[in-house]
Amino acid sequence: MKKMKALFRSSSSSSLSFTIMHRFLLKLSSSTNPLRNSKNQLHLILPRFLSSTTASESPPPPRTSHPSNRFISRSGYPYSADSFRKSRPFSSNSRALGVRCISSEAGRESIEYDVLIIGAGPAGLSAAIRLKQLCQEKNADLSVCVVEKGAEVGGHVISGNVFEPLALDELLPHWRQEQAPIEVAASSDKFWFLTKNRAISLPSPFDNKGNYVISLSQLVRWLGGKAEELGIEIYPGFSASEVLYDASDKVVGIATKDMGISKDGSKKETFQPGVDIKGRVTLFAEGCRGSLSEKIIKKYKLREEVNAQHQTYALGIKEVWEIDESKHNPGEVVHTLGWPLDPKTYGGSFLYHMNDRQVALGLVVALNYKNPFLNPYEEFQKLKHHPAIKRILEGGTVLQYGARTLNEGGFQSIPYPVFPGGAIIGCSAGFLNVPKIKGTHTAMKSGMLAAEAAFGALHEGLNMNTYWDTLRGSWVWKELYSARNYRPAFEYGLIPGLAVSAMEHYVLKGKVPFTLKHGKADHEATDLARKWKPIEYPKPDGVLSFDVPTSLYRSNTNHDHDQPSHLRLKDPKIPEKVNLPEYGAPESRYCPARVYEYVEDEEGKPKLQINAQNCLHCKACDIKDPKQNIEWTVPEGGGGPAYSVM
Repeated sequence: MKKMKALFRSSSSSSLSFTIMHRFLLKLSSSTNPLRNSKNQLHLILPRFLSSTTASESPPPPRTSHPSNRFISRSGYPYSADSFRKSRPFSSNSRALGVRCISSEAGRESIEYDVLIIGAGPAGLSAAIRLKQLCQEKNADLSVCVVEKGAEVGGHVISGNVFEPLALDELLPHWRQEQAPIEVAASSDKFWFLTKNRAISLPSPFDNKGNYVISLSQLVRWLGGKAEELGIEIYPGFSASEVLYDASDKVVGIATKDMGISKDGSKKETFQPGVDIKGRVTLFAEGCRGSLSEKIIKKYKLREEVNAQHQTYALGIKEVWEIDESKHNPGEVVHTLGWPLDPKTYGGSFLYHMNDRQVALGLVVALNYKNPFLNPYEEFQKLKHHPAIKRILEGGTVLQYGARTLNEGGFQSIPYPVFPGGAIIGCSAGFLNVPKIKGTHTAMKSGMLAAEAAFGALHEGLNMNTYWDTLRGSWVWKELYSARNYRPAFEYGLIPGLAVSAMEHYVLKGKVPFTLKHGKADHEATDLARKWKPIEYPKPDGVLSFDVPTSLYRSNTNHDHDQPSHLRLKDPKIPEKVNLPEYGAPESRYCPARVYEYVEDEEGKPKLQINAQNCLHCKACDIKDPKQNIEWTVPEGGGGPAYSVM
């Protein structure tokens, strides 16, 4: 207890380090902590800390339950960035709460852990949980920290999702008895080919027996609770904006983004410097097209290391509806090909019946489409008016809207995932199984394998390269290898793609002796505008189809308007001199949040306006811009969408 008292006397300028102390107090007061019933011990800690603060400071924020919301997972896990921003100064060199070291240099805090994980998604949390499990099994003590840019764990997570529990069975075998938000078993598989007015039933290539229709954002929130139970420190609301290297060019951690910078670059009264968070091993689990992961892949030439091809992507747009009970069939899974997309554009839709009269409806459009006038958002609005979809949605209500890009490169595009100082896991590397339309189970498994490699490196003196070896020997590798030719087969169009994929799936079972290559990179696939005619999309009716502002409201997207734009133009002249005249301003259409629009300047000339506050963090602009002129970087922590049932 003397060490604890000394710990709470010290102070510094970092709110993050205070939060570590704050979480410690919360752990002390939890029902599972042996100190909870010792009133004298807790009393000794609190007064000493409070007496070190100034009178002008407010008391530390209490930990409250999650605000009442019908769409929050029933675990109600109360992660919030507010406690970080409102907290008081505190620092220490103690290892309390798993922190190896806290120091202050040049106005910035530096906090060190054994393992640092960037991103609290399925891969990141699975890695963290597996690490702590190994610590328990081997009687080891490794500190683990997870940094998440969303204001809450799960807030930036969006997926279909028909969940395959294979990896979860390995990670947490008793999840069925632990109130996991996995309840609706897949009950049927339907596969439709859509024309404008018909839905033609085809033999379903999917086999979802044993899988579940879930909300991935809710599952991730539940995993966050499991991670904290194991002593893992999770810090939501902090954006990892920079990779830190040592003198030998080894990754040693990340720097979080400064808070309180105005649009003109000046410091506001609310300014808080970022924090250097370091790890002996750093795992990047940022999801598809992770901004720092991409920098590392390029810096260390990780694709070239294994002759991997470029990554290919798709944009997924999704709504969750509450429908009439008579139309609801929990567990029903529907996938479609065809309309509203043209035969040269790869993509399709999904309709999953969840619980509580909810259905998840989405459209996935491959980003190697050629027509610069194609608008994925408007194609999604058209989809809802198809007779087979309309009859289900009529009389219903939209609960939430969102969008995110996903990897489609598969086996051919997996980079070497290990670099000096860490590894890349999950969708940042790209383990989506395209024909299954599933990537959560493979992302989780990759995180678990990387955790085992990290534990071996730190505790047993092994090499992180064992991650690559075990990955290639795992069911993830076998699964992706057998599915490797499905996506590139559609480079030749819908009908040839269906023929090749059917042969692969039903006859050859993925054992064909060759591997197809991907076509052009997505940004290179965009044709010049003169080759196409503009598409006239119907106006939204406000019942089934909606304008972008209405959808954005349903995504709960929010950013501080007075901050530098996180969407950066490498050359500010390209939009007006190239994109608009040559490509017909495609950025005004491929973005599902209307971040980019052309307005008239003072001279009446068109000028690109970036509405960064609308950003859904989907990353489509970073991928599809014809000249790769847009760079997506992280905004202030806590900004972006706030998904709860996606």
